[in-house]
Amino acid sequence: MPDYHDDLRLAHVLADTADATTMERFKALDLKVETKPDMTPVSEADKAAEELIRTSLQRARPRDAVLGEEYGSEGHGPRRWVVDPIDGTKNYVRGVPVWATLIALMERGEDGDRPVVGVVSAPALNRRWWAALGGGAYTGRSLSSATRLSVSRVARVQDASFAYSSLAGWEERGKLGGFLDLSRDCWRTRGYGDFWPYMMVAEGSVDMCAEPELSLWDMAANAIIVQEAGGTFTGLDGREGPHSGNAAASNGLLHEDLLSYLGD
Repeated sequence: MPDYHDDLRLAHVLADTADATTMERFKALDLKVETKPDMTPVSEADKAAEELIRTSLQRARPRDAVLGEEYGSEGHGPRRWVVDPIDGTKNYVRGVPVWATLIALMERGEDGDRPVVGVVSAPALNRRWWAALGGGAYTGRSLSSATRLSVSRVARVQDASFAYSSLAGWEERGKLGGFLDLSRDCWRTRGYGDFWPYMMVAEGSVDMCAEPELSLWDMAANAIIVQEAGGTFTGLDGREGPHSGNAAASNGLLHEDLLSYLGD
């Protein structure tokens, strides 16, 4: 199996750069916020963080392609960095500390592109999570100071904690009935939203989570971290990985149950 240690170290450096930029503007009274064509907000910090990450990648990995939420796709080849400079921009612009920079490296294999490195950095929470293919998943503030992650062993829906972002998307997909049934049948539900439920699945503090509509940059880093922690990450169609435009993540033991409520 290839060694992705150098790529993981680079992803941490990129996250450090992004953290400094995003934290400098977090809760700034003069923060500039625009509305994108899809009616979602974007701040000057989103743009600045992605620009810095792209500049660093051009120097360190000039042959690799890059896909980012704010500036699209650039380059070609079997390796592609996928970046969400601020996942949780609505939280960011309102001063809620639940937001993160998501950085993933995807590599082309026999079965298509797959994430091989992922870093999720949430500086306002003072948390960071990461993983590399075959190397396990970890949380901590640095590579040298880390705790290995492992999903829970909860095996029954009635004992399980389920996390989600919002109700509206499930209604639009015609899945609100299944969502409500799952909410009634499981032990606990919480609307943490964005990257955080996936990290809690990887940590074992939440047993399953799902979202009805996502982009690749929302999922790539989360997917490798959940999988390396021993969990399962698929689309609602059951396809493994972050390619379905939506996501279902669990400790693995509950995945068939999760898809029976919410799957396509």
